[in-house]
Amino acid sequence: MPWRETSAVDERLRFIAEYLDGMVTMTELCAQYRISRETGYKWVARFEAAGAAGLHDRSRRPRTSPTATSREVVEALVAARRRHPRWGPKKLLAQGWPLATRPALSTASALLKQHGLIPPRRRRRRPGHPGRPTTALTTPNGVWTIDFKGQFRTGDGTWCYPLTVADACTRYLLATQALPSVRTAPTRATLERVFRRYGLPERIRSDNGVPFATSWALGHLSPLAVWWIRLGIVPERIEPGRPAQNGRHERMHRTLKAETARPPAVTVAAQQRRFHAFRHAYNHERPHEALGQRPPATLYVPSTRPFPTQLPALEYAPSHIVRRVGPSGSLTWHGRRLSVSHTLSGQDVGLLEVDDARWALYFGPVLLGHFDERRWCLHPIARVNGGRSLASPARAPHGKNLNNVSTMSSD
Repeated sequence: MPWRETSAVDERLRFIAEYLDGMVTMTELCAQYRISRETGYKWVARFEAAGAAGLHDRSRRPRTSPTATSREVVEALVAARRRHPRWGPKKLLAQGWPLATRPALSTASALLKQHGLIPPRRRRRRPGHPGRPTTALTTPNGVWTIDFKGQFRTGDGTWCYPLTVADACTRYLLATQALPSVRTAPTRATLERVFRRYGLPERIRSDNGVPFATSWALGHLSPLAVWWIRLGIVPERIEPGRPAQNGRHERMHRTLKAETARPPAVTVAAQQRRFHAFRHAYNHERPHEALGQRPPATLYVPSTRPFPTQLPALEYAPSHIVRRVGPSGSLTWHGRRLSVSHTLSGQDVGLLEVDDARWALYFGPVLLGHFDERRWCLHPIARVNGGRSLASPARAPHGKNLNNVSTMSSD
């Protein structure tokens, strides 16, 4: 039996028919149709006045609009736009407006859109990106956050770039280091000291700036991110222009700036002493509201994953075909060169066949793109959410399984 299709007008016709039949009272009929008696009498009156046509919904447009823009103004605006099709509302209303009444800028824009004289704006496609970070921040060392506090000059004119690292779950501040720049070498040296003291996290969340990401590289992988992956750490980046996705870290920066850099110290060494004092007070003395007014040191415990003495090699499942990326940033495939990325020079990547002559390219657990062997082109991963496009069978060092982790992506 097919489903019965109905509409509001059909229901009103049935209501009128039952009312005219006289078998039930208006009160009972309105209760059956779940409407008020006032509404029931309204539809009866409209039926008696106009028949079935009166049961259709009427326009709710007001009969008069005293504040509506006059026809003369609309016609003048449309004519001006057609004379100058590349002028926007500001220019059209700025000079040479022929009438004494001048509409508001928002009104002029709306009128031009109504007359089809302003084409709809194309929404900019956001660059390829893993999307909003969704990793739960429920265990110590599950996610570390890292960022550079805005640079400033100390009293002697030297630039100071504060690098901060924190545990996202407990808010424990792992490092506050005054660096001379945002280059990879000093950042890596600081992280090595932190890793030796506190062990390795599962993930590190950062923004898309240097040295955490490289915009032109496949997967936006920077040399620092490549090093993290070799250590078994999954890089996790926030969306561009969305600092609130790393809000805990940004809020800590606000306190750091207020207590250590207003005004800055005379020298970088003196500034670093301020950072050390702040970090101790922040971790061991300052109550944190999100932690039940407890300091972070009461909850944080170091990671059980030690920093290795030698950089371990990535292991791939037997279903992968492993290739070494050469100094030129390319790999050899059936005697031909396939350009990958200079940031992966000297690294092993894995290719997993997902379709006929189509391969998924992985660096460890990170899906970088798809290689079309017939067309001989590498397609970077577009925007993905949650890393569910493919699950990598790759295994990370220290016996940690990194299957189903968030993938990285490129433009």
